[in-house]
Amino acid sequence: MIVHTSSSQELTRKSYHCATVEQNTDHLTSGLGFATCCRLADEFLGTRPASQSLKLIITTRSPQKSKDTIARLTTYLNRNAESKVLADARISFHAAQLDLTSLRSVLAAAASLLSSLAKLDVIILNAGIAGPHQFNWPLAVWAVIFDTAYVVTYPYFVQGRSGLVAKPQLSAKPNAQEPPLGEVFCANVFGHYLLVHHLSPLLSRATRPPARIICLSSLEQGAADFSLADMQCLTTTSPYQSSKRLTDILALTAALPSSKPHTDTFFTSPASSRPLAPHPRFYVSQPGICNTEIFPLMILLAWAKVLALYMARWLGSPWHTISTYKGACAPVWLALAGQEVLDRIEEREGQGKWGSATDVAGRERVRRTEVDGWGYGGWVGQGREFGTKWRRREARDLTVEDREAFEELGRQAWGEMERLRVEWEERLG
Repeated sequence: MIVHTSSSQELTRKSYHCATVEQNTDHLTSGLGFATCCRLADEFLGTRPASQSLKLIITTRSPQKSKDTIARLTTYLNRNAESKVLADARISFHAAQLDLTSLRSVLAAAASLLSSLAKLDVIILNAGIAGPHQFNWPLAVWAVIFDTAYVVTYPYFVQGRSGLVAKPQLSAKPNAQEPPLGEVFCANVFGHYLLVHHLSPLLSRATRPPARIICLSSLEQGAADFSLADMQCLTTTSPYQSSKRLTDILALTAALPSSKPHTDTFFTSPASSRPLAPHPRFYVSQPGICNTEIFPLMILLAWAKVLALYMARWLGSPWHTISTYKGACAPVWLALAGQEVLDRIEEREGQGKWGSATDVAGRERVRRTEVDGWGYGGWVGQGREFGTKWRRREARDLTVEDREAFEELGRQAWGEMERLRVEWEERLG
């Protein structure tokens, strides 16, 4: 169980506004996005005073999907809350239409939220598309038999497709010419980036504590999956892993002095010439290994996959959450934990990537996750959390040189993201 504590300043806040951004809406009602909404409601009712309320804004691609999702969330809340009357008074669900692969849709969603909300306390960037993929079946069979624990954590027999390009963004303009925009990059990183920039005025109004931007990453990516020269994932055969590696880099380096020139412009409102203060806080988490439909499988293979996931947990894996509700443990904890709790941990252990984990019995908890070039908290010499059995084989203990290279990569990535943002905003007019 997660225990959330709040400071006296936070206890005086009457209303919390939280937005969850989900792209894979066809599976929202059973996937991580839906589970995150359910867990947010449960944890809020269980840990916050009765005087506080939660306004939860979800994003979907169409009004009908919004209507269906809110209906299912309401049904869930009424079925699980101890008091339906109290739950209805404290939790409200709202929706906004958003397609993260369309930059015009991103700008329209931001404009709609700016006109309808007074502030935004938390935004959870949960969207993620994997793109088309293929399996090396002979390797998969061999690995599942002889390398079970490792391969169901880091599935090296799955390969994505390179060259995935988002739909044209300037089709409404006659004779418009535009550079390619990576589809997975746009859905998993750039659409979020543009949305948060334009929502900066709402985020800046949550000052005590500052607003939180919670990025959902993954467990399986490493340093080799990302190249700044292919930041848009156009040539790599691991576009999903590349986009999640970039997510780690941006979130973990956002508060560093070397990134400040770029984060200052990022957090400058389009209607202002000065950076907004205070900057919202970036946090990054990963849901462990959940049984989701991001890689659809035939029914027999799907059941075999579930069995393999449970076997890994019984063998001692901390990362096989399996249930999406358990997978939502870390991002929900980051959304609702007291600011002084997070600050105290980061002062003691450094800024880290927070993972949803379980023990053998399936009891969930939040644990730090190792990141190539950053370690567990950006500090050289920190011990390993789980030894080598559940560690990526390519991973190595953090060195001063690796830490410096990671910070420099973050500075360059922030600069490149800002350049892309400005260029696309000029193209879109």
